Amino acid sequence: MTEPVAYSVTDRIAVLRVQNPPVNALSQAVRAGLDAGLARALADDGADAILILGDGRTFIAGADISEFGKPLAAPGLPDVVNRIEAAGKPVVAALHGTALGGGLEVALGAHYRVAVPGAKVGLPEVLLGILPGAGGTQRTPRLTGAEAALDMITTGKHISATEALRIGLIDAIEDGSPEEAGLRFTRRLLVEGAGPRPTRGIAPAPHDPALFDAWRAKVAAKTRGQIAPVTCVDAVEAAFTLPFDAGLKRERELFSGLMASPQREGLIHAFFIERKVGKLPEIAGVTPRDVAWIGVIGGGTMGAGIAAAALLNGLSVTLVEQTEAARGAAHARIAGILGDSVARGKLTEPARDTLLGDRLTCVTEYAALADADLVIEAAFEDMAVKKTIFTALDQHCKPGAILATNTSYLDINEIAAVTARPGDVIGLHFFSPAHVMRLLEVVVAEHTAPEVTATGFALAKRLKKVAVRAGVCDGFIGNRILASYRMAADHMVLEGATPYAIDAAMVDFGFAMGPFAVSDLAGLDIGWATRKRLAPLRHPNDRIAKFADMMCEEGWFGRKTGRGFYDYTDPKRPVPNPQVAAMIDADRAARGITPRAFTAEDIQRRYMAAMINEAAKVVGDGIAARPLDVDVTLLYGYGFPRWRGGPMKYADMRGLPSILADIEAFAQDDPHFWHPAPLLTDLVARGASFDSLNG
Repeated sequence: MTEPVAYSVTDRIAVLRVQNPPVNALSQAVRAGLDAGLARALADDGADAILILGDGRTFIAGADISEFGKPLAAPGLPDVVNRIEAAGKPVVAALHGTALGGGLEVALGAHYRVAVPGAKVGLPEVLLGILPGAGGTQRTPRLTGAEAALDMITTGKHISATEALRIGLIDAIEDGSPEEAGLRFTRRLLVEGAGPRPTRGIAPAPHDPALFDAWRAKVAAKTRGQIAPVTCVDAVEAAFTLPFDAGLKRERELFSGLMASPQREGLIHAFFIERKVGKLPEIAGVTPRDVAWIGVIGGGTMGAGIAAAALLNGLSVTLVEQTEAARGAAHARIAGILGDSVARGKLTEPARDTLLGDRLTCVTEYAALADADLVIEAAFEDMAVKKTIFTALDQHCKPGAILATNTSYLDINEIAAVTARPGDVIGLHFFSPAHVMRLLEVVVAEHTAPEVTATGFALAKRLKKVAVRAGVCDGFIGNRILASYRMAADHMVLEGATPYAIDAAMVDFGFAMGPFAVSDLAGLDIGWATRKRLAPLRHPNDRIAKFADMMCEEGWFGRKTGRGFYDYTDPKRPVPNPQVAAMIDADRAARGITPRAFTAEDIQRRYMAAMINEAAKVVGDGIAARPLDVDVTLLYGYGFPRWRGGPMKYADMRGLPSILADIEAFAQDDPHFWHPAPLLTDLVARGASFDSLNG
C-alpha cells in the first residue's frame, strides 16, 4: 500500500511527497503523514531543509470530503500547519495544479512558496459556509495585505500563480516539474543561507480602521443573508487587531460557529448533490454515443446560446433557420456571444474567428444535417411546429443520430411518436441564456434508449453543465414546480398582498429576484401563452388570476416592452407600474375578495409550502428520481439560494411536520390547490426526511 506521504532526501533536502490520489486530499492519513514526515526531517542530520510537494496532477486540493460531517480525527490540520511553521529548518512548499483550502493553508505554514506556471491557489471555504480554519485568515493578510486577503477569502475564488506572486502570496514561479522547481528554489535558499521565515512573524501592513466596516457592508449587500462571507471579514480583521495566537484562537471560534450553522449544512448538501446527481443506475456502465458535430434548429436567443455553448466546448455546429434573413441574424447572434467572450478575456480573437469560420455553418436546408451526431431543436414552443421539425429530421439525419428537443413543457413522447426512431429521441432542456446557465434537464421519454440518456449526460459534462434526469410531464421538474409556486404568488396577490411585497419577501429569503420581477425579465407573454395552452385542461376549481392577462392585453410584456409589473422607463432603476394596482383591484372585485394583510413571513411560508408540496408530488410521481434532483434543478435553474441547500433540504431542516401543518392550514380555505402531496404525508407519518430517499 502506498504511503500517504513519502519521505526521501535529495541534495540534503528532505522531500515530503503527498500521495493521496486523485487530488491529494487532506485525509487523516495525510495529516498524520505530514506530521510524521516533518518530525523525521527535523531529526535527520542529513537534511538541511524540507520540501513539501504533491504527487500526480495537483499539490493538495483541500479537505477530504469523505470526512465531512464526521468527528475530526487527530492530528487536526491547525496543529499540523502550526508545527510546519515552527520547524527549525526552512520549509518550502512547491505548488502545482491546485492548492486550495487546507492545501493552501499547509503552504502558508511553510516558510517559502514556489509555484510552477499554471498553478492555481484559493481559499474556497466560504462556498461551503465556513472559513479557512487552519490559519488561513491570519497568515494570508500578513503576506498580501488586507484588501487582497479579503477579496480571496470572502469570494472563495481561485487565483493564478502570476496573481499570487503579484500580491505576495508566493515567492517565485519556476519552470519544470514541481519537484524540479522546488529543489531548485530550495537549493538557492541554502546557498544564500536563508533560514526559517514563519509567516506569523510578519507584521500586518498598516490599514484604515474603517476598511473592515466597509467590507462588511459590501459583502453583506452582495451575498444576501449569507453569514459566512461577513464572518470571514471578522476573522481577517482579527489578524490586524490581535496578536497572532489570539488571532488563531478567534479564527477557530468563528470557524466553530459556522460549522454549527444551518447555512453550512445547506451548502455542504449542495456541494455533495452536484456530484451525485449524474450517478444513475439506468446509465451505470452504459457507453454514450460519440458526439463531435451537432445540429441546432432555430437561431433565436435559445438556439444561438446552445450553438455558442457547443462551439466554446470543442464541437462543430450546423444551425438551420427558415429563411436567409433568419440565418444571417442567427449567425450575428452567435458572433455577438463569442465577441462577449473575447471582451471578457475568455477567448482570443483568432480563436473566435476560427470558430465562426471553420466550425459554424448556418444554413436553411435540413439536408445539411445528414451527418450530424446529435440535433437539438430550439424552435417555437408549439406542438405542431415541433412535429413538423422532427418529421423532417427523421428523414434527413443518419441512423443513430440523436434527435433532441429543447421544449420547456411539451410532451416528448408525442414528439417522438412522429419519428421512426423514438429510442433516439430525448429532451435536452437548456435554460436561457444557454451559454451561461449551468442547468440542463435531460428529459427521458418512454422509449429513449439508455445510451441516448447516457449521451445526454456526457454532452452536459462536455458543455460544463449540471445535468438532471427528468421524466415527461408538463414542465418536467423545474417548470412544473415553478407553475405551482408562481400560482401561489398570484393567489396571495388576489387575497391582498402586492406583487412588490412578495418580491421583497423572497429577496429577503435569499432569491436574487422575486417572482414578478422574474416574470418581467422572462416576458409576460410567455406565461400568457402557457395559460392559453392549458386553459382547456384546467380543473374547474383552479383559481387563475386575470390581472396578468389584463397586462398582456395592454401590450405590457415586461422589460422588453418597457412595462410589466414594473415600469422600466429607467432600466437601471425600475419602479412599480402604478397602473397594475387597478387591474388587481378589478380582479379581486370580480371575485368578491376583500383583501387582507400579509407579512413577509406569511409570504415566505406560503411560497415555500407551495414549492415543496409540488416538489414532493414530482418525486412521488417519478418525474424526479430523488429529492436531490429537485434541489439541483431549483439551485441551478431557478435561483434558489444555495446556502439553503435547495427546497427539499430546506424542508428537512425546517422540519417536514411544520411544512405539512402549513399546507393543511392553507387547505382550510383552498383544499383544491393545497392538497398535501402523498409522499410528504407518508414521510411525516414515518418520521422520515426527504434526504432519506437520496440513497
